[in-house]
Amino acid sequence: MAEEKKGEGFVVKDKRFSESSEIKEEQAEIGPNVKESMEEEPATESLNYPPVNFTNFVISLSTSALFQFGDFPEYEGGKAAKNLPAAKQTIDILDMLNEKTKGNLDQNEATLIKDVLYELKMRYVKEKG
Repeated sequence: MAEEKKGEGFVVKDKRFSESSEIKEEQAEIGPNVKESMEEEPATESLNYPPVNFTNFVISLSTSALFQFGDFPEYEGGKAAKNLPAAKQTIDILDMLNEKTKGNLDQNEATLIKDVLYELKMRYVKEKG
């Protein structure tokens, strides 16, 4: 039994409690060809990403902070926008990560996160000032 709530011009259906016949109807609407084509395509996107490790994670977060400082636009030809609260949150995440991993990092990882935090914090002070 799906719950229905009527608002202004739209209907919200809660499919968590829907009957199995409704699910079968939705699957029939998709059609077998679409399902087969979705299953046949290999996930090649993940092959283009760098390996997941601590160094790449820290660099990814620092790049996000630079984006939030407005260093580059969201898309080519677009305007870069500053979002200092988001930059501060990213810096805080890196700071928390630094605290939680103390004593568990090799020398290169510890130096990387320390240097990245220093640079981002100095940049934040400059942007905030």
